[in-house]
Amino acid sequence: MRQDTASATAAALLPLVGGPANVISVAHCMTRLRLSLADTSRVDEGALRALPGVLGVVVADGMYQVVLGPGVVARVTAAFQELLGRSTAGGPAAEGPTAEGPAAERPAAGGLAGQGPAAGGPAAEEPAAGEPAAQGPVSMWPTSEWPAAEGPAARGAKLREERRRRNATPFKTALRRVAAVFVPLIPALIGCGVLAGVNGLLVNAGLLPRLTPALAAVASGFMALIAVFVGHNTAKESGGTPVLGGAVAAIVVYPGVAKVTAFGVTLAPGQGGVLGALAAALLATYVEKACHGRVPDALDVLLTPTLTVLVAGLATLYGLMYAAGAVSAAIGTAANWLLTTTGAFAGLVLGGLFLPLVMLGLHQALIPIHTTLIEQQGHTVLLPVLAMAGAGQVGASLAVYVRLRHDTSLRTTIRSALPAGLLGVGEPLIYGVSLPLGRPFLTACVGGAAGGAFVGFFAMLGDQVGATAIGPSGWALFPLLAGPHGWATALGVYAGGLVTGYAVGFAVTYVFGVTDRAAPPAASGDPSGSGA
Repeated sequence: MRQDTASATAAALLPLVGGPANVISVAHCMTRLRLSLADTSRVDEGALRALPGVLGVVVADGMYQVVLGPGVVARVTAAFQELLGRSTAGGPAAEGPTAEGPAAERPAAGGLAGQGPAAGGPAAEEPAAGEPAAQGPVSMWPTSEWPAAEGPAARGAKLREERRRRNATPFKTALRRVAAVFVPLIPALIGCGVLAGVNGLLVNAGLLPRLTPALAAVASGFMALIAVFVGHNTAKESGGTPVLGGAVAAIVVYPGVAKVTAFGVTLAPGQGGVLGALAAALLATYVEKACHGRVPDALDVLLTPTLTVLVAGLATLYGLMYAAGAVSAAIGTAANWLLTTTGAFAGLVLGGLFLPLVMLGLHQALIPIHTTLIEQQGHTVLLPVLAMAGAGQVGASLAVYVRLRHDTSLRTTIRSALPAGLLGVGEPLIYGVSLPLGRPFLTACVGGAAGGAFVGFFAMLGDQVGATAIGPSGWALFPLLAGPHGWATALGVYAGGLVTGYAVGFAVTYVFGVTDRAAPPAASGDPSGSGA
């Protein structure tokens, strides 16, 4: 039934974005269908926003990002790619420009138009800043060589490409690549985190003693080998051979490293964690590429993987594990000190600034920090504080709903987006309500700051709240909560923070954030294309 709905949504989306010939590439992140289009002027944006199931539309760097929500987006993307495949094969497809359109004239490099990860396309697409790197081919047709007959469309596309290049700074590119390494791991982190939480409740209650060891093994297996997955994804994202990246990263968690001494210190399995695995796989990719350029072709298959594993492996043992271990330990110490010593102030700053960080795309830098904390301590103490930003957003949107009673269109948007906001998917409220209005976005930050200060204050009292996985937020984070005094205490503190964020976000927005005026214009997106 859900697949039928996804297929219907995909079939409705395709003609609204200009048809199959207008689609250069398609991919998705956790909540968005990301489309690179040959000519964005062919998009019927009004109909696209009004389509049932579409939570919002963001346009950034010439890409159309259709917000569909977690879970749904994966099914719709698969159905969308299937439609594109049928069109390419000459089968029935949604209406749109013919194969003689721009997309046919400018085929995507390395594959067919619309080919994405599910279809085997290479990871060549540069996503909008602040989003995990999406995978799928992009057009490599130089803009200076576009046919003159395209006129304004070609000039517009050239401007969009120039804007994308200006935004592709080395720092933001690095953040996108780091995110592309860790984001595919989130489903496993969530599943194992939920199981670890359930197992903890059973152990504390003394229930099912014969089952809990098995649950512990199931929940902990992935975390024990997460370094291997990080190495695999790092090499894949960096242009190396994924299995070689995984092989070198596996050294980090191999029990035999306990027999190795580096800098006078005996190494411990897992020392350096995901940061060590990331560095090891990057080094392996560099060595592999250097070997490909120097080793004779006849010996390449034999020598290149051998030298890659040997050189990068030794460097990992005698340098990277020690250095990454020191950095990982410093991250854990700093996070704990921050909340136990300056908890209320730290929570206020983190909760208040998280939404702007998301808009700038800088929140991606937190992903390896969260993962490091989960690997070290079993949970990240930062995520529950940052999740308060979403609570402020919900409170601000409710205030807008109450104040602008005459604006039926905006109130309808809030009603439809509010359930997703409560579950931690804040994009519909951000792009449909607070960001276009302006001031409610700022007052939402105030609500987030208040909620963060609440959670931080209890951390100072010794009641830290952690999350055993990253990804979910809002109410969806409840099953993943953990703390030194048990799940019930962590739940109470976190729920108190949410209520504080709702209340303060509502009150400040009601008083200072809303004026009686017409509904805002449709949001066209933010500079980074990021959601909260």
